[in-house]
Amino acid sequence: MAQESTEQGELTEDQQQVLLKLARDTIEQWVTRQTLPDLPTDAPVFAEPRAVFVTLHKHGQLRGCIGTLEAREPLAAAVRSSAVSAATQDPRFPPVSPAEMDDLEIEVSVLSPLRKVESAEDIEVGTHGVMVSQGARRGVFLPQVAPEQGWDRETMLNLLCAHKAGLPADAWRHGADLYVFTTQVFGEGD
Repeated sequence: MAQESTEQGELTEDQQQVLLKLARDTIEQWVTRQTLPDLPTDAPVFAEPRAVFVTLHKHGQLRGCIGTLEAREPLAAAVRSSAVSAATQDPRFPPVSPAEMDDLEIEVSVLSPLRKVESAEDIEVGTHGVMVSQGARRGVFLPQVAPEQGWDRETMLNLLCAHKAGLPADAWRHGADLYVFTTQVFGEGD
């Protein structure tokens, strides 16, 4: 399920596996003992500030997804904190229980920096993740969401405004700012 690479460079397969193991170990330790695993330090990329989302699926259904749009902490730390948040703080779901661990599939999305676009026509569905922003309201879809749902650009933007940002569905046509980003997405079983 690999998506387009980030503008900051591709992570190697080994680095991806380290981060997936970190996410799984983090969730397991947090939901069973309220402890966190040590961060990997074997690659310089793990210390670079990066924006990350961690997505959890259970039996093919979304079970949690939380992350950041801006690089606020080093990559490994961002994966660890997003894993805890996806498992315990996604308001759409109850916290993950220890009994669910074997049923979870974990996916990590490493984001490129946000780039403002002047027009919706600049958004490539399936390639770009999109953030809409107006006033204090923001909403975001990762690049894989629209293709997974079968949405075209207009449908995606309408739903992004109305359901994620709490704006009128057509706010993207009337003054809301649009930003795009790319991701490198990798998951267990890829």
